[in-house]
Amino acid sequence: MSPTAFALIVLAGLIHAGWNIVAKQAGGDARFAFFISVLVMLIWAPLGWWLGRVEVPRWGPTEWGFVLASGLLHVAYFVVLLRGYRKSDLTVVYPLARGSGPLLSSMVAIVFLGEQVSALAAAGIAGVVSGVFLIAGGPRLWRAARDPVARQRVHIGVVYGLLTGAFIAAYTLVDGYAVKWLLMSPILVDYMGNFVRVALLAPNAMRDRPAAWALWRQQWRPALVVALFSPVAYVLVLYAMQTAPLSHVAPAREVSMLFAALIGGHLLGEGERGLRMLGAVCIAGGVVALGLG
Repeated sequence: MSPTAFALIVLAGLIHAGWNIVAKQAGGDARFAFFISVLVMLIWAPLGWWLGRVEVPRWGPTEWGFVLASGLLHVAYFVVLLRGYRKSDLTVVYPLARGSGPLLSSMVAIVFLGEQVSALAAAGIAGVVSGVFLIAGGPRLWRAARDPVARQRVHIGVVYGLLTGAFIAAYTLVDGYAVKWLLMSPILVDYMGNFVRVALLAPNAMRDRPAAWALWRQQWRPALVVALFSPVAYVLVLYAMQTAPLSHVAPAREVSMLFAALIGGHLLGEGERGLRMLGAVCIAGGVVALGLG
């Protein structure tokens, strides 16, 4: 991984941790995601138009197919994640999603895209996945499984966590292929895919317009912050994918969990300080190993 790609991933991780804390404090649902998508569409329209006026007319069915697939997968990821939070504990769903996503992305990139991974990079992937698990509470997940009711919630959380991780891996691979092999603009892949997200989220948000308007008045400020910064974080990652292997970039993205832990675990709001710090060390070591490997 080049120093430039490594720096992009670290900066993206810092921004990602920040906007996730804002989004978590907002306590929004799918309508909050709709507000964000609409604001992204409006705020970034000048840049999208400036870049798209030349490139978009050249796109064929393949490029548009990847844009559509990206938008669909991002929405599916968010819907499944929220449903998992409703049916199980965040400390089960979140770590499995964030840990399994990059692991699956790396495995697919190695097996199907022919990427090579050194022993140091493989150790880095393992360090990142282990660190995410520890930050989320580690052994507490297994202790909860002793009680029958808690065990059922854990089982449901495992299913939703792994399914969410699969969607993370899927959109990572789709977007990575688009920018790395089809040479599509990372900014346009994210911006044009956002139109798909708006179209899919609009029916649910508009089903009860008075309630949506009331939520908008409460949540427009955090939605604006997320709309400003979340595309920046993800586009930085896509630019890193253009020069670095997907099998390195996907797990290295979890450096955002490191920053969240260092700010006090606000991203999860749960977990022991000692475990979070140990997890942060594992992630830091894993990301460094990926950079060197």
